[in-house]
Formats: sequence, C-alpha cells, structure tokens
Amino acid sequence: MYPSLKLKKNEERRIKQGHVWVFSNEVDNEKTPLKEFTAGQRVVFEDSAGKPLGMGYVNPNTLICGRLLSRSAKLELNLKFFKKRLQEAQALRELHFDQPFYRLVFGEGDGLPGLVIDRFGAVFVVQITTAGMELAKDDIIQVLINLYHPDAIVMRNDSASRQLEGLPLYEEVVFGELPEQIEIVENNTRFIIPVVGGQKTGWFYDHRMARARLQTLVKGKRVLDVFSYLGGWGVAMATAGAESVTCVDSSEFALDGVDRNAALNGVSEKMTTIQGNAFDVLNALRMEGEKFDVVIIDPPAFVKRKKDFKAGFEAYRRINEIAMRVLAPDGILVSASCSHHLTRDNLVQAVQSASRHIDRNVQLFEQGHQGPDHPVHPAIPETEYIKTLFFRVIASW
Repeated sequence: MYPSLKLKKNEERRIKQGHVWVFSNEVDNEKTPLKEFTAGQRVVFEDSAGKPLGMGYVNPNTLICGRLLSRSAKLELNLKFFKKRLQEAQALRELHFDQPFYRLVFGEGDGLPGLVIDRFGAVFVVQITTAGMELAKDDIIQVLINLYHPDAIVMRNDSASRQLEGLPLYEEVVFGELPEQIEIVENNTRFIIPVVGGQKTGWFYDHRMARARLQTLVKGKRVLDVFSYLGGWGVAMATAGAESVTCVDSSEFALDGVDRNAALNGVSEKMTTIQGNAFDVLNALRMEGEKFDVVIIDPPAFVKRKKDFKAGFEAYRRINEIAMRVLAPDGILVSASCSHHLTRDNLVQAVQSASRHIDRNVQLFEQGHQGPDHPVHPAIPETEYIKTLFFRVIASW
C-alpha cells in the first residue's frame, strides 16, 4: 500500500466530481506534510476523514502537486496497469481509424496524466511531462514493446513543462532503430514525419477531422496555408483537388518537409512555399494584390498563459484581419487556435472584430474540434484546446 496524502476539509469535492488534479493548497500539511514526499512518489489520496479518494502520484515542488490515476486506492502502478490503460486507449482509436496513425495516449483524456504517445505505424513517440510518469518510464516502454513489437520507441522529452517538474530535457531512441523514413497516411495523403528534430512529436494529429472537412471544399480553388509546418493542411488540400496551394512558414526545415510531402503525393506542380514571418508575408501578398479562395490560419499558441491574453488576442485579431485582406470575394477563412486560454467565443470575437475593422461580414458555417484520438475529459476543461472555425467572408451588407 502506498503512503497517504490527506486533503483539507471539503477540498475533495472537485476530485469527487471527476477531476484528477490536486493543488498544493488543498493538502493538509499538518497531517501529511508535502515536504516529506519525493517528486513522483506514488500515494493514496484521502479526504479529511481518512476515506480513500484514489491512487496516483505526487510532486511536492509544483502547484499541481498530485494527479490521480485510479479511483481505486488498492491499484498498483505496474505493467498490468499500463497494459490495461493502453488497451483501452487503443480500442477508442480502432473505433475511428483503420490505419495505425494516431495519438495513442492523450494524458488525462486517457486516464494517464503526464503521458502522451503518438503512433506512426511501427514507431512510437513518447512525451512525459511529470515526475510521476518519468518514474514509470521503464514500465511504459516495456508495455509498448509487449503490445506492439515496434521498430522503434523515441522519447521526445524536450518540453519546457518538464522543467516545472524538475525534470531534465532530453531526446532519445530508447528501443530499436529508427527507419530512414517514417511515413504516415492522413486524409488520403502521405506524409514523411521527422520524429527527431521536428516540432513536438513530429506531427500534429489534432486537426485531422477539420482538414478532412476542408478537403471537401477546395476543389479547383487557390489555397493559402499560413503557419504550414510540413503541409498537413496545404498538401492535403492539393491532393483533394485544389488548383494551387501556397504554404507559408518561418522555418526552412518545415518548408523542406512541405516540398518532400508534395513530391510524395505527386502534387509538386501545385505547390509554392514562402519562408518568412506570417504577418510580414501576408502583408507582402496583400501589397502585391494576391488573392486566394481559401486562407488557413493555424498559428502556434499566441496565448500560452493567462497573463498573455491581451497581447495574444490582439495577435489573433491582426492575423485574421490580414488574412481577410488577401481573400477573394466570398472566400473561405479557416481560423484555428491551440491556445487553451483563448476560448472558442474569444476566437469568434477576434475574427468578428477583424472583419468589422475592414468592413467585411463573416458567416460562421462550421466548427471543428480536436480529433477523437485527443479525447476530452469532461471534468478537465484543459484537455479541450483545439478550436477550428470555418467562415465565409463577404462584402459588407
């Protein structure tokens, strides 16, 4: 049995309602001082009366000092536990996808806080962001080997959030050997994925469903993909019949990936890439009189923390305003955000404000969400972060 960590009176209500985080100010430090625990230590969480709330792990050095893994206080964190959780996660993915390309584990959404696993066929990329999961790393690797017999398992533990947990940053192939080329299929489009050296795990599966929806709208159209990375949006639009696609990114590495993926799908003749700051490139396109039928704005998080909201909101407003200026009449604007602290309503407001500033009207005709391999935990709003809005932009009424 693991040692107990007691909460103050009435502080268990949120946990009983389904949340899995314990904050440091909720702990009864007189009965169970946090300082007596080590980072990642496994514990049984108890209410003020000593009734078990569940099992998980603790880090005394962070604001979120505890994370529940099970409502059963008797469960042990071992190979059997991880095997069951991964099999449960796998079942959800198999319900939606017929090929082995998806996010296999999405943290709290799959009952495994602090753990993300992306699957690229026989290659698995693992991100661990908490001390508790770091201590379970060997078990996680072993279960992946036992269940999937992978070609390679890569640790991409270079996220800045690890530093909050007192964990080192590193990137390592911990099992097998990486193939020379890792290829996935998404929305009938092939992509080469750089799992080492790329952003995050090398790919962003989260917008998959929204990309599929846009593919039905782009045949014969001129498309501009801003913040393109490897062309997840842009190359997919080319394979869906777009007349031409221009991809914009600040990274030469990313645009080289666009070129590779365009060639892989036989659509190179449709593709143009522009390297540069998105705001600068859009302004230059505007000055040159360029017009596109579809513009996709899928930036990195402009609002990473609450205190960034004002500046971040203005950045979303500005980028969408410039995007509308290069849209052809009755064009489609796809505006996305991965900032949890920017709500869906905030993003609608940013686009609406931008449209009125340049005397346009917008019609919101569809909304996208993160894919089913990024399941939302209903009690944890933080697990829902993707917003994708589809607008038609028309002249002022």
